[in-house]
Amino acid sequence: MHHTNRYIASFFLAAVFAASGPIVAAASPQEAGVQVRIYDRDHRDYHNWDDREEHAYRGYLTERHERYRAYDQQKRRHQQHYWNWRHSHPDHD
Repeated sequence: MHHTNRYIASFFLAAVFAASGPIVAAASPQEAGVQVRIYDRDHRDYHNWDDREEHAYRGYLTERHERYRAYDQQKRRHQQHYWNWRHSHPDHD
């Protein structure tokens, strides 16, 4: 009887591991990259910094004839100017 209980316990333990494997393997992050949200104090809203925002930011720099410098390395004043520009240049889907 003792060996039977050990066999049944081992069977259930193996079943638990077998069932949890596909669940863990199927889990994936929502997006490939880390999502960054930026709060715009002047306009009191949030912006997701993604490929679309990066493209708009580069367009802003080009329009102003400025060399590329990452947004998060800019001074706060420059960032405010960007969001002012961005609110007057929305995406057109």
